[in-house]
This record gives sequence, structure tokens and C-alpha cells, in this order.
Amino acid sequence: MAATSLVDPITAEEPVRVSVGQVARSFARRIDDKRMRFVLAGGLNTGFGFVCFVVYQHTIGVHWGYMWALALTHCTSVLFAFATHRSLVFRVSGGMLGDLWRFESVYLSALGLNAALLPLFVEVGGTPVLVAQACITCINVAVSWLGHSRFSFRRSSVTS
Repeated sequence: MAATSLVDPITAEEPVRVSVGQVARSFARRIDDKRMRFVLAGGLNTGFGFVCFVVYQHTIGVHWGYMWALALTHCTSVLFAFATHRSLVFRVSGGMLGDLWRFESVYLSALGLNAALLPLFVEVGGTPVLVAQACITCINVAVSWLGHSRFSFRRSSVTS
């Protein structure tokens, strides 16, 4: 990520180089409770994913349908979410490909639930697409926590 130059307000000397990732990691290190980090990262990820859905719905979904918007949102946001969960929430290292496979498995489960519920809400229930997606997002928060905390980033405990 690009770094931003900030001039030291006290000394007005050398600019300090700060990246968004450095700020996020510094902030996350100060929060000891994994659940709280999950909520904060989840808010960031959910906001990012919902914005992606809105953009895709208004650009591609209007031509090809909301299910294409959903699929593209999944592809775009899963890597962003993986990076935030792995580094900021669960703070794990090693086994990145295995973690990514398990992470995607959880996300595909949530996507399947989303793909089943979205047409049900929209076509059967008459709910506007964006309202339906917001409701389903709330359900998927619980699915995500359970899946990622117990499966995606789980490490076996070492007994001494």
C-alpha cells in the first residue's frame, strides 16, 4: 500500500512515512480480545463487501442481474477479508495456503446461504435487493465467526 507523508507537527522535521497497513496493525495490537478484533475487522470487511455489492449491482447487476453482482462481490472481497482476519484478528503465521483454503470454504458456505436466501427474500418476499442483502449479511456474521474461529485459523494447541 502507498505510504502517506506526514510532517512531524512538533519539530517540523523529516516527514514520517505511514502506511494504512501499519496503522491497522498498530491499532489491532492494542486490542487483546480476539472477539473484539473480529467485530472491528468484520465491520471493515462487511462495509467493504457491501460497498462492492452496491457498486457491482449498479454497474453490472442492472445488466446481468443481482446474482452476478453477488458472485463478483465474493471474488473481490474474500482476499481482502482473508488478509484482515489472518493478520489482525487471529494473528497466525505459516500454512497460508491451508488457511486460505479453509477460509474460502467458510466463505463459500456463507455464499451458498446468501445465494439461497437472496432470491427467497427478493423474489418470494418482495424485499428490495439491497435491503435483502443487508439482512443476509447480518446472518452471515454469525456463520463467519463460527467458521473462522473454529476452522479457518484454528491451530492445534501444543501441550508441554
